[in-house]
Amino acid sequence: MNFIRFLFSKSFIKQVFYIGLTTGVLFFVLSFGLKIITKHNSYLEVPDLEGVSLSALPSIMKEESLRFEVIDSSRFVPSLPPLSVISHLPEAGSEVKENRKIYLTVNPSGYRKVTVPNLIQITKRNAESLLKSTGFQLGEYSYVDNIGKDMVLEIRFQGNKIEPGTLLPKTSKIDLVLGNGKR
Repeated sequence: MNFIRFLFSKSFIKQVFYIGLTTGVLFFVLSFGLKIITKHNSYLEVPDLEGVSLSALPSIMKEESLRFEVIDSSRFVPSLPPLSVISHLPEAGSEVKENRKIYLTVNPSGYRKVTVPNLIQITKRNAESLLKSTGFQLGEYSYVDNIGKDMVLEIRFQGNKIEPGTLLPKTSKIDLVLGNGKR
């Protein structure tokens, strides 16, 4: 009986009112404060950075109020200049908050070097498929008198004879010296 009387007493009702008022004020202060701190509904559009040089990026990103980080540069795209952006996340046109970090994939400064496979004494057809699968481009063919028709006798790069196992930049043009089938 005393407990029920206490629940309806002035002091208890006053304390419940103060708790409710404090909770309400705290809720509104936190709600509006978070909207201001997190810049609610304030977005920037990510610019299209594809093809932009790495040296020009800091000024562009500062102007746009964004940050950037290079996360990859292993894939080479010959149509874009070296040290330029290949792709980025978030993509162009995406809405982000101010000072957001944009992750970039950058075109490396050159192709990596690849070992020239052993093409000596194999057929032209096999040599072509082996060169293409390794990442080299086919250059010109020249023929010399040799009994092995379309048999690879020499490998050349920029007019010079090279040995199998030589390191050359990927996508280099390799010339082949082949036999013409005559003695």
